Amino acid sequence: MAYNQKDYYFHKAKTEKYAARSVFKLQEIDERFKIFKTGYKVLDLGAAPGSWSQYASQKVGPQGRVLGVDLQPVKLTLPNAVFITADFRDLDFQEVMKAHGIIPPFDMVLSDMAPKTTGIRITDQTRSLELCQMALAVCDKFLRPRGSFVCKMFHGEKFESFRDDLRARFGRVEVLRPKSTRKESKEIFFIALQFNPR
Repeated sequence: MAYNQKDYYFHKAKTEKYAARSVFKLQEIDERFKIFKTGYKVLDLGAAPGSWSQYASQKVGPQGRVLGVDLQPVKLTLPNAVFITADFRDLDFQEVMKAHGIIPPFDMVLSDMAPKTTGIRITDQTRSLELCQMALAVCDKFLRPRGSFVCKMFHGEKFESFRDDLRARFGRVEVLRPKSTRKESKEIFFIALQFNPR
């Protein structure tokens, strides 16, 4: 059955001038776990079309900074955000941060990255896991102690092993399937708090 792309959350995003309905997933995560604070530096991986960065930008305020990275361009202008169109695996984050006056480490890493889906469940789950692992490797390098990490994953058989990886690094690891997630979607979100660098 085809899903209704223009559902309640689609129209709500339009009304509230967000770039995509996915903003409500991050909003629910924040309301539940209180992950944002004024002045935070946030790295948003897989930022396009930009709704998570919009939300983060509002929450961290003028003193905060948001660095968004995606293969697709983000067509937004936000006063405290910078967007880079690139494959983050090819980026020298130190150079990018220096060029834009962002002093590491970050207070939070967000990853709403998803692979190009093939329709082959195991392939899509494997690619999703690879993106999660790469985002976690970015945390290892650039997330401050006690910082937070939010990561989307297509639920599959490696779910538990990735959660174990998170538990080895974070004091608290939660899992949420936000209300605005489409029924047919296999995505879930890890919310990892209190980073403890290895």
